[in-house]
Amino acid sequence: MKTALVAAVLFLAVRATAGEIVVQKMQGAVSVRHGVTETWTKVAPGDVLRPDDTMKTGKKGSAVIVVPSSTAGASRTVVLPGEVIVDMSDIRDLTQEELMLKLTMEKVRASSYQWKSDDLRIPSAAVVHGADKSSNLNLSESDPATGVLELNGAHVLFENGFFATCALKAMEVFRLYPPLGKEFRDRMMVAEALEKANLRGEAVNEYGAIATLDGITSEQQALVHTRIEGLRK
Repeated sequence: MKTALVAAVLFLAVRATAGEIVVQKMQGAVSVRHGVTETWTKVAPGDVLRPDDTMKTGKKGSAVIVVPSSTAGASRTVVLPGEVIVDMSDIRDLTQEELMLKLTMEKVRASSYQWKSDDLRIPSAAVVHGADKSSNLNLSESDPATGVLELNGAHVLFENGFFATCALKAMEVFRLYPPLGKEFRDRMMVAEALEKANLRGEAVNEYGAIATLDGITSEQQALVHTRIEGLRK
């Protein structure tokens, strides 16, 4: 039994080195969405995923996937804990040029989204009630709870060293679900990701924006200013 298990793991690793993303193991509720479809299907060990696929884990679900490495002939594993949504296209490193281009595009989208949001604030517009809701969420086709799972996925990207895609994904979530952009921990993740991606100027700007968040404590303010000063040296 043990020999068979080792053989299976080695087989999955070999497939990943060929450029495929492979589900090594999983437990609980784990599903995948292919491309732009809205249908989620169950995942099984050995399934091959494409870059345009998205994985979702339930509250008690988890998965381990084997992904190709930038080093030839190598692969690495990424663990997805419970309650996350991760795009397979985000499990990769970006060049500085790719990151700057995508960051610029995200800023343009954010500006356009805000304009559309303001334009829709008319009496006949539907309103989402509740302390943690925002009328801006009406512009999204997804349940706001999806934003929480995607933001959890951004933390997985950060923990695995995919800092560029982590920052981009989190910014996208903040654009689509504005209330989620008010949490100190999540905003700090973005600033730190930009810093680790060697975008010092962008990191300083993000830290500066964090300093203006409502409800930020004096200790948090001090931490933010320390980070800013460290980047300016």
